[in-house]
Amino acid sequence: MTNDNPIFNRLSQTLNKIVVGQSKLVDQLLVALLSGGHVIIEGVPGTGKTLLVKVLARLLQADFRRIQLTPDILPSDILGTNIFDLNSRDFTLKKGPVFTEILLADEINRTPPKTQAALLEAMEEQQVTLDGESLPLPELFWVIATQNSLEFEGTYPLPEAQLDRFLFKLIVDYPDRAAEKQMLLNSQKGFRAKRLDLERIKPIATVEQIISVRKEVQAVSIEENTLDYLLSLVEQTRKYPDLALGASPRSAVAWLQTSKAHAWLEGRNYAIPDDVKAVALPLLRHRLILKPEAQLDGIQMDGVIAAILKQVSVPR
Repeated sequence: MTNDNPIFNRLSQTLNKIVVGQSKLVDQLLVALLSGGHVIIEGVPGTGKTLLVKVLARLLQADFRRIQLTPDILPSDILGTNIFDLNSRDFTLKKGPVFTEILLADEINRTPPKTQAALLEAMEEQQVTLDGESLPLPELFWVIATQNSLEFEGTYPLPEAQLDRFLFKLIVDYPDRAAEKQMLLNSQKGFRAKRLDLERIKPIATVEQIISVRKEVQAVSIEENTLDYLLSLVEQTRKYPDLALGASPRSAVAWLQTSKAHAWLEGRNYAIPDDVKAVALPLLRHRLILKPEAQLDGIQMDGVIAAILKQVSVPR
């Protein structure tokens, strides 16, 4: 990341210092934050996903809530409910954890479709309707959902239409050897993620600053030939032989926005084809659907996206 904005350079440096070996995840999270899109993270346990989100919320001075989703969680457990007060003889609203600025929804695929739908509706509408009353959510309202890629028994996979409402799907892998060695050295020196005192971490930015920067991202320009390149990639996903479903129009709009956010983080006020390519994997991997025969052949989605990027000529 080469942005001249000191705030985002410090955010990136601090996050990478605390959560070692996940620099790509950090950069992609910051792109999603600037784009105003929700994120789903998939990866093996113990790779620092929860710690990363907690620290980011602290650095932004944002309200943060975490919910552990289980099969018995009801929509009211997330959204809230009206409770009758015997003393006042009236109903009072008990707001759920969704009324926050950054919400970490752990293991979203472990909760039933009705609860998933309630959360996703709040994400889409940025408001909650309780007993006929519409209640707005904070302007930042940003959901980061996680799911375990190893255990599928007793889970409720998100339908394609609901997955499409997430801006990015991020895959968290094991850190490389050098990063993992640094983690061990940090542990030897006494660092414990569970005992990390978030109050001692000094905030770097404010929610208001993030909202302001989002307006700067909107102003990032994109030349017509780069826009045509993006559209050619979208069209290629719709006719690629191994895909049963290509990128939706919503995907194209999201692709444009995230390309501009990536350009801004790279210190430019204009987007280029490299920005379009940089966000392709996290933007598309959960929106495209492989044909059954392609799945049986062991074809992987990331490989398909990489092939599509090679097939479309990059404009000069």
